[in-house]
Amino acid sequence: MIKAESQVDVVVVGGGLAGTCAAIAAARMGSRVALIQNRPVLGGNSSSEVRVWVVGATAHGTQRFARETGIVGELVLENQYRNPEGNPYYWDQVLLDAVRSEPNISLHLNTDVREVRMHETSSDEAPRIAAVVGWTMGSEIETVFEAPVFLDCSGDGLIGHLAGAGYRVGRESKAEFDEPWAPDHADSELLGSSLFFYTKDASRPERFVPPLIAKDIRETPIVRNRIIRTGDNGCDYWWIEWGGHLDTVSSNEQIRDELWSIVYGIWDYIKNSGEFDADRLTLEWVGAIPGKREYRRFIGDYTMTQHDVLEQTAFDDAVAFGGWSIDLHPVEGVYAEKAGALQRYSDGIYQIPFRSLYSRDVSNLLFAGRNISASHIAFGSTRVMATCATQGQAVGTAAALLARDGLIPRDLAGSHRGALQAALLREDAPVFGISATDADDLAPAATVTASSALTEVSTRAHRTADTLPLDRDIAVMIPVDPRIEGVELDVVVGSDTTLRIELWTTGKPQNAVPVEQIAEVEVPVAAGADSVTAPLAWNPQTPANTVVVVRADPHVSLVLTDERPYGVLAMGAKRADDAAFDDHIPDADHQLVTDWNARMLRRRSVSLRALGETRAWSADKVVDGSNRPYGGPRMWSSERVDAEALAAAPEWIELRWPKPVAAASVRLVWNDDVDEDLINLHHHRTEFTVIPELVADYEVQVQVDGAWLSVAAVTDNRHRHRIHDFARHEIEAVRVRVSRTNGYAYVTLSSVRVYAEPSGRDVALPW
Repeated sequence: MIKAESQVDVVVVGGGLAGTCAAIAAARMGSRVALIQNRPVLGGNSSSEVRVWVVGATAHGTQRFARETGIVGELVLENQYRNPEGNPYYWDQVLLDAVRSEPNISLHLNTDVREVRMHETSSDEAPRIAAVVGWTMGSEIETVFEAPVFLDCSGDGLIGHLAGAGYRVGRESKAEFDEPWAPDHADSELLGSSLFFYTKDASRPERFVPPLIAKDIRETPIVRNRIIRTGDNGCDYWWIEWGGHLDTVSSNEQIRDELWSIVYGIWDYIKNSGEFDADRLTLEWVGAIPGKREYRRFIGDYTMTQHDVLEQTAFDDAVAFGGWSIDLHPVEGVYAEKAGALQRYSDGIYQIPFRSLYSRDVSNLLFAGRNISASHIAFGSTRVMATCATQGQAVGTAAALLARDGLIPRDLAGSHRGALQAALLREDAPVFGISATDADDLAPAATVTASSALTEVSTRAHRTADTLPLDRDIAVMIPVDPRIEGVELDVVVGSDTTLRIELWTTGKPQNAVPVEQIAEVEVPVAAGADSVTAPLAWNPQTPANTVVVVRADPHVSLVLTDERPYGVLAMGAKRADDAAFDDHIPDADHQLVTDWNARMLRRRSVSLRALGETRAWSADKVVDGSNRPYGGPRMWSSERVDAEALAAAPEWIELRWPKPVAAASVRLVWNDDVDEDLINLHHHRTEFTVIPELVADYEVQVQVDGAWLSVAAVTDNRHRHRIHDFARHEIEAVRVRVSRTNGYAYVTLSSVRVYAEPSGRDVALPW
């Protein structure tokens, strides 16, 4: 046996997406990081060992403008480029490449931590972790990891438990947090674990002899209550779940065996019942590690509840976000007689506070993932992996600040909150609705101009010959900055009619559904008319989104477009005969984000023009401190350009200071369309490998003594956040010139930041 020691700034235990993003975030902030993972690959439940889809706030496209940015966004974009077919082994390598490319991370795979050593503290001091001890299987290495800050991203929360951090297991009573979905009395019920399988066509008949463990599922409720079909693989069978009535850790082996019996029983039913066309199918892979959903949830300074998710509570210390439904499963799992999932969505994405990401008991312990400080009901939403990854980047960033400045987590939730949020914004972390001053950013002091900018909300430049019958209500979200006077719609009218058109607010700036009606008109329309004007005025106090709702009318069709300016979103009201997008069975009550379907008009719109000029895409949006849509697109957009014209005459944006400033680094956040739902595995296929809205070819110039110097020239860009360091100069201006996009008809840019010091991270991506 070999004994080793590791002294670092931050120790991260757990290499799922939360831990992976935490480690990368801390390392990029300059911390020396030990990332400890007890499996041979990273990714946790998303890895090739378990194969759960990485889902998050987009909820398979149910929420709009909700895809996570930051590190997890970077990983998903890279996976889309390398792995559009969703090969789980390729996904493993995307994660490993990302971690191995960070020089500040020491990665310890196959290393299990089961011992925690504490500092000696007085009775009036909070406990502090001194070290954790890891055992590397196969290599027989015992390593003592010492650091000032520890992150428990292990899922099950063993590290925090051994350190004495308070936690909960099971469901709280309704009385504790006044949660309508909570039981009357607290209990130990959990969400269960799952095992999946993959099949393939063997090109010839293949028989299946069931193993002894296989269960005859015809003697269970499975056949009558769940959807079984050939061609489904992996997480299509999300409902193969069991063990919620047990301790999901101590009963892990029992749970695995029961899940194996179910999997092989389902496959026996498919192959041998005679009810399926499965003669040539064979099993390609069966999981051996139960994908756990729930166990310990630590107690922080704040516990998120059902109210915070559904009411979209605004937090002063917001550092991450979610948007998946509160998704609760019956404790009986696959044997339940009721639906496999009960779901309730918020009207848009919601914030996660930093106070829910550190222990109230252990002063140097933070956590991220399915173990955060949330009630069982709120956890039903915060538990999904992309949301866990947003938490991971937050706590990794926080850990680096704690290690550097000698603070405790509570400081970053209070007096030093601005430093944490500014660091997250600088790194393009997945946050929204926060405003933190980055004292080092020179960009806000500059005057911003551009070659062109959209000054009108109009989709008419993309009009097609296609039409959409008004056999359902149709809605279009458009930005309002500073006001709207009305809307013109292009129509095809078969008979005289009166068209009802309404104007709605979205309730909150992050929402994209009609929440509150503010105006309504009924407009007479004659047969043969090709347009209709609806006077609908609104002057919000701050830039906002509005939704124009056109009510169903059998005599009218709307003209469709094949593109739209960014931030314009068309949706159709759900009808009873619409095919379900997912097999998840939501709550029977109406929910706004499911009542309005934006997938049916994805990347299209209806042909319209909003009356009045707009500043929604003005050049100065790139220095307003926001990196993603919130009360509007929050980005600069050029006027519509075609590819040849753009190559001949690049669009540009310029930041100019009243007097020269010392600068050595420019950070650009390009628009990667956070409304596009990407997924790591096989849920659906996105046809392009690079987001069309991303800029492909561009140049960064700085002006020194009146002369323009090129400091970066990029071709074939496929990344959102780009950092360009250069020799420090006293500069008068920065200019970014764009000569090609990846297919979008507009040049769009979310953010420009300029710094006097180099980042030290100006490397060719990835990574």
